[in-house]
Amino acid sequence: MDVSAINELKAGIATVPVTPAMEIEQRREMIHAVRAVNAAELYGQENELSFAFDRHSQRAVVRIVDKKTREVVQQIPNEQVLRLAEELQQRE
Repeated sequence: MDVSAINELKAGIATVPVTPAMEIEQRREMIHAVRAVNAAELYGQENELSFAFDRHSQRAVVRIVDKKTREVVQQIPNEQVLRLAEELQQRE
């Protein structure tokens, strides 16, 4: 699999320093947005939206979870993509 295009895109992205105050505000906004989505039951009465942090790849993960069983119904990015990203980071 050729990932050179991904690496080129990654190199062209400018990063903005994030201050702790910005992180706190972003987290607060995300929590409010998730609560609003869950209150609207956009994923049905049985499911809810959640965010997690994958420790291996150091990336945010969006999950749709069954409220009763806590089973992950859908995850973005999926586990395969997270492991691939982790492998690519280790190669750099």
